[in-house]
Amino acid sequence: MHIKLRKINAFNLLKSPKMIISRESMGDYTNMSGYYDVIMTSGYYDYKKIVDSLTSHGPQQNVLEIGCGTGLILEELAKRQPSLPITGIDLTGPMLSIAQKRLAPFATISLSQQNICELTLDVQHELAFSYGGVWYFVIDGDKEPFMVSHIADEEANRLGFERLSAHMSPGGTLLLGIQGPHHDYETTISNGMLYSQKIDPTAIGFTKHYYLKDGAQTVMDQTVHYRTYTFDEAQALMRGFGFEYVNQPDAHKMFLQFRKVAA
Repeated sequence: MHIKLRKINAFNLLKSPKMIISRESMGDYTNMSGYYDVIMTSGYYDYKKIVDSLTSHGPQQNVLEIGCGTGLILEELAKRQPSLPITGIDLTGPMLSIAQKRLAPFATISLSQQNICELTLDVQHELAFSYGGVWYFVIDGDKEPFMVSHIADEEANRLGFERLSAHMSPGGTLLLGIQGPHHDYETTISNGMLYSQKIDPTAIGFTKHYYLKDGAQTVMDQTVHYRTYTFDEAQALMRGFGFEYVNQPDAHKMFLQFRKVAA
């Protein structure tokens, strides 16, 4: 089975009279793509637990993953629900090339190379989710959650939620992943290489530097700029595009839930 990879405006500059948004400001992961799987599957994420949470939200007609990367979450989801129509979008072409091969056995999955700020799909979705994709929340103990965006530009975040809202069914569910606090660290991953990350605060959030070393040689060096929002700021932003926070505990503690309010 071959998955058709749609390529729509993924690497265009998003232009308006007021702004130009580059690939870098959108969180492009090209430099990391060749090593993404080995890093992520060396204990970075618990994919089975992520999908446990997704499936707990019941059967859906159409599911959208925002920032699907190499398809690791979608593969686990499709194994459990092989008849579920699923769409995965991502900005980074090399990531999607890997996902296309991984997900080829699953006839119900379609992949599309897209910028969330220019999202153009043929259907609306009952469930959309992002786990470490475009948007997610950080929770540090009893502190209030704050939202992290891979999109550094303020107006681009608004455009992203506007386009997402247009592709979700009234009453639909949006799940944004929960992660712990970010910090500097290094660890040896499953292929024996040394993975490390360094966090630098900025005026709008933080910059994260990712490194991978094979002995003395640096084989991967990736920098991503993030914007952060307080919980109140995030709710206000999302509410403007019809997303209301659902104060309902996630038994798996993997996502915060929002509902697309009917127009």
